[in-house]
Amino acid sequence: MPRSHARAAARAQAAIAPSARGPRPAIPGPPLPKEPALPDLPRLTLVTGGARSGKSGYAEALATASGRPRRYIATAQAFDAEMAERIARHRAQRGEGWVTVEAPLDLAAALAQARAEEVVLVDCLTLWLTNHLLAGHDLEAETARLAEALRACPAPAICVTNEVGWGIVPADPLSRRFRDEQGRLNQRLAGEAGLVVAVLCGLPLALKGRLP
Repeated sequence: MPRSHARAAARAQAAIAPSARGPRPAIPGPPLPKEPALPDLPRLTLVTGGARSGKSGYAEALATASGRPRRYIATAQAFDAEMAERIARHRAQRGEGWVTVEAPLDLAAALAQARAEEVVLVDCLTLWLTNHLLAGHDLEAETARLAEALRACPAPAICVTNEVGWGIVPADPLSRRFRDEQGRLNQRLAGEAGLVVAVLCGLPLALKGRLP
């Protein structure tokens, strides 16, 4: 990666919630029932929250409690050794029983590969958006393509995203644009989702639909 792009990546990632920059140990939220399996999930579940809120841990528990085979679509890119270590640690923390697919940019293709009997967990949309922003892609077109892929996905999908607009206004134009685009993406997918959950202090709050 050219140095200018690496510096841009660092600035953009500094503007987002720290939990989106790489896997971190999740604070366990309320336990989800494992037996019997949960009723079938909506076609799309959106799980949002801030840094260290427990959103990824909740999303993983929700996928596990569904009783379905689990497919994990990871969007993180290892820009450096630290990020590579974080990705490896998060993969180890998930444990066995997951099929992992790396899709830093082409989420639509990864979603199309899912099988109807599975549950798909995408973690996270914030890094996916960052990757497209730094690549100079048309974010509106990519968001529309993602929304269409989620509608067409043969399996129920759980998407993890971040709330990045609750802090201070970013100091540079790239970070401010990222904050605004993330808010638009979250609103678009929340409108599509059957269940929207905000995780605060490890506790899930239903913003749309009912918690399982």
